[in-house]
Amino acid sequence: MKTMEQVQRLIAEKKFEEAAKMLDRVISEHPNDPAGFTNFGNLLIAMGDSARAVNFFNKALELDPNYGSAAFGYGNALFELGRYEEALTQFADAQRAGVNDGDLFYMIGRSATELGRSGQALAAFQRSVELNEADTEARFQYALSLAKLGDVDAAEKQFLTVIEADAAHADAYYNLGVIAACRDQITKARHLLHKALELSPGHILAANGLKSLDKKQTGRHN
Repeated sequence: MKTMEQVQRLIAEKKFEEAAKMLDRVISEHPNDPAGFTNFGNLLIAMGDSARAVNFFNKALELDPNYGSAAFGYGNALFELGRYEEALTQFADAQRAGVNDGDLFYMIGRSATELGRSGQALAAFQRSVELNEADTEARFQYALSLAKLGDVDAAEKQFLTVIEADAAHADAYYNLGVIAACRDQITKARHLLHKALELSPGHILAANGLKSLDKKQTGRHN
């Protein structure tokens, strides 16, 4: 639907007022089409009004209970509201309705992470990366999950792939620095943490990491 493509482009460009006007017209002309309500919900999430977005996704699902895009959008809104368990329920509904892309599994992983379900998060992020290898943020979250579960070598490979794709990813450099420090590769760790700070001067964790390394080296010289 050409109109919906225009709406999605306007949302991506943060031209929210234009998108809202277009969607108002779509909904008034096609009140039984869940697409208009779903996209209005997505617009509200982009505007930071996830609480209101829930109503639009509900309306879309009343019109078509198997409308996967609405279930996915509903899950995103619930995630933004901190309702992670309910978000996972909606993501499962979206999957049953035929949604099967990297974004869905990324959000399942994010929700599972918030709920402390490391195994579920790892599996979801892995699937997200398999479906969309270019998604650097999904790969970064996958690497974090691997590290959290103790598979440091595999995590390191993924963090390195992240910075190959995005040389300005400060958090990936920070985590590589932590891995190097844990292996007692102090010079390498210092270089990686400095790189993280260079890319993100307000990176508190990297700054603290460097202080810890300084203390460690000072202790050795005493």
